[in-house]
Amino acid sequence: MKHSLFAASLLALALVTPAAHADDEEVALFSGSGRADAYIAIAEELTIYLWGGKPVAYLEKNDTGGGYHVYGFNGKHLGWFTKGVVWDSEGYASCATKEALKTTAFEPFKSFKEFKPFKAFKEFAPFRPSLTSTFGETPCRFLLGAGGAG
Repeated sequence: MKHSLFAASLLALALVTPAAHADDEEVALFSGSGRADAYIAIAEELTIYLWGGKPVAYLEKNDTGGGYHVYGFNGKHLGWFTKGVVWDSEGYASCATKEALKTTAFEPFKSFKEFKPFKAFKEFAPFRPSLTSTFGETPCRFLLGAGGAG
């Protein structure tokens, strides 16, 4: 009896530990209203997934201005990620990490991740505009969703 309880405890620990480890390597992105809309999977080449599990974009180091470019898998330049915020092409915030926002909603459970598509050829990145201190009209999930590959 003791051995089966111990074995069941080890099995439960083994099943829970990888999931907890995966969450440690993911950074949630919240909309201006504080809702969790997407997340960055750090261990998966900085892939950005919508909360429903669809891979839509990825981060690439910005060698000229610091931070990262946000590219869709369809090759479109969607914006920039710097200071914990995803900025759109006009310099407005679209998504932000929990650390960059004062208040966020509870993070619901994530859906299973879909397979990542191949990366299309990238557009040239435009010059980064001056960054504002406000959220723009384009919701986080719309901006990032525009990078989906079909």
